[in-house]
Amino acid sequence: MDSPFETLGIDPDADEDELVDAYRRRVKSAHPDHGGSAEEFQAVRTAYEAIRVGYEPGDELEPVETDGRRPADEGASRNGQHDAGTARNGETGGDGTGAAGSDTGPDPEPEPERRGARVEFLDYDVLTDRGWSLADDDLFEKAAESGLDGDAYGEVVVEPRTNLLKAAEDAGHSWPFACRGGACANCAVAVVEGDVKMPSNHILSEEMLEQGVRLSCISLPVTDDLQVVYNIEHLPGLDELRLPPQHARKMSAGD
Repeated sequence: MDSPFETLGIDPDADEDELVDAYRRRVKSAHPDHGGSAEEFQAVRTAYEAIRVGYEPGDELEPVETDGRRPADEGASRNGQHDAGTARNGETGGDGTGAAGSDTGPDPEPEPERRGARVEFLDYDVLTDRGWSLADDDLFEKAAESGLDGDAYGEVVVEPRTNLLKAAEDAGHSWPFACRGGACANCAVAVVEGDVKMPSNHILSEEMLEQGVRLSCISLPVTDDLQVVYNIEHLPGLDELRLPPQHARKMSAGD
């Protein structure tokens, strides 16, 4: 097994800037969307984290385990939940009654269940075109009343264990992204209302975090409702953190 330094292609005495640069380069090329594989992608992330916590040449490194899914693909988890729901429904008698063979009449219609978080989104280009600001208290109210098309403004439901970017793609939207590994700012969003969990942060400053900037490729909702503005990668401070623009704007998951 390659050492973390070999995986990232750096010397053991590389400084922090060299480590981050190497990670950003490798995590992008290792992603399945860019010609890599799930195993390679996970190995790169494991190598980076190991070095950050003090790995030294000769230390033992736990092998990377993967279930073979693409890093951004949460489909298997969702399908598992769906199958469980189907099994529960299977307990209902085929004639619409409660238990099989029961003659007590049909059960009341269950309340519709909304799985996941409701995310209301808005394209930052709209703010630029209309002179709006992220600080506007009525930003999303104005968006809702403006007759914007479904790519500029709308809603998606983010199912459990699914990141914002993947949910948007599953709904047919093309939000900007590049590395999918939290190592650039191409996929950055501004969380205006609600909260998300970002399990790691390799690039955003504390000031950006305080302003609500998050990386959609690794952010998971922790509130039932969210409002986010996407396509903010050109905001001050984010531009220099992006990967080359040809990989960012309107790139689909299959490219």
